[in-house]
Amino acid sequence: MHNPTEIQGIRLESLAHQFGTALYIYDGEKIFNQVKSLQEAFSAAPVKVKYATKALSNLSILKLIKKAGAGMDAVSIEEVKLGLIAGFSPEEIMYTPSGVSFEEIQEAVKIGVMINLDSIPLMEQFGETYGNSIPTCIRINPHIMAGGNLKISTGHSESKFGISIEFLPRILETVAKHQLQIVGLHIHTGSDILDAEVFLKGGNVLFEAAKNFPNLKFLDFGGGFKVAYKPKDIATDIPEVGKKVGEAFQNFCKEYGRQLELWLEPGKYLVSEAGYLVVKTNVVKESTSITFAGVDSGLNHLIRPMMYDAYHEVYNLSNPEGPKKKYNVVGYICETDTIAPHRELNEIRQGDFLVIKNAGAYGFSMASNYNSRLRPAEILIWKGQTHLIRAREEFEDLIKNQIVAEI
Repeated sequence: MHNPTEIQGIRLESLAHQFGTALYIYDGEKIFNQVKSLQEAFSAAPVKVKYATKALSNLSILKLIKKAGAGMDAVSIEEVKLGLIAGFSPEEIMYTPSGVSFEEIQEAVKIGVMINLDSIPLMEQFGETYGNSIPTCIRINPHIMAGGNLKISTGHSESKFGISIEFLPRILETVAKHQLQIVGLHIHTGSDILDAEVFLKGGNVLFEAAKNFPNLKFLDFGGGFKVAYKPKDIATDIPEVGKKVGEAFQNFCKEYGRQLELWLEPGKYLVSEAGYLVVKTNVVKESTSITFAGVDSGLNHLIRPMMYDAYHEVYNLSNPEGPKKKYNVVGYICETDTIAPHRELNEIRQGDFLVIKNAGAYGFSMASNYNSRLRPAEILIWKGQTHLIRAREEFEDLIKNQIVAEI
């Protein structure tokens, strides 16, 4: 796999010197092209791409994704508001909450986004409050186990997400009772799904359920496309999935009697490979069995390796031709925060810049102030220009909302 030293002609090392580390850098061209690749792959049907904002919610990234012609999938009212600031109209935003207060649902209704109902109690409360006055969507749990990790598999029978397909009679009863205006059905089986057959399996669940809803405008297949993390990883064959799912969708529309829209909700696919986390080596420390490379970052900036056992490729930006040696790349948090265990890397010296790849999705968006550490700056490279899109936090940011008690 290619280990870039520059993006769009801008050297990563010069950015590290200019803005300091740890530093998130995003390749805007890659994000833009990923949106276009999905639109092209699914062009057999009227497709709408709704970016899963939780993956990376920086306003400038949202603005770029809108520029590429995509909408948004928001899971919180705060994400909805970020979308509005970034220039999305309410009609372009799908709001798919899980277990939120009804007050938050009401706020979303006032804004005018598409509401995705994911429980029968919520359907009941929504119906009692709004009747058939608000067009809405239902999230169905298809009971399909899929995804690269149980924590990111969302469509199985024990997942908290959606309404079990086994409860379809109860769903229909509730819809009829309140005359709910159902215009969409939604599933999302999980993340890191390789096979077109899994999407088709979920699609078949959607198609069967959809026959019970005469006024649909769209079917939402969720996201979950796999990207390559390891050198020999297989990624989702997007053209194949687009062709097969698009054909099945169009066949269903003929049977349904009306052309519907096909919605997708990619997150990782759009931004993961576009993101790089550049860190500086603070210490190289020998032990009896391994050499540690301790860097100025950790699970406070990138939690995926510790939370999901996720693999992120790492390379030495400062010494790309150095002899290979095995390292554990570890963070500076007072907790086990191994970023990359047992990796063959070009010799790492104190002060060397390392690059952590595939850091665009669930990197900064899951960052924290654990150990009272500061969150990093973010850079977007677009059309050969560098844009600072988030300033590095300062100590004052840590304490600005604290009120010291008179004790």
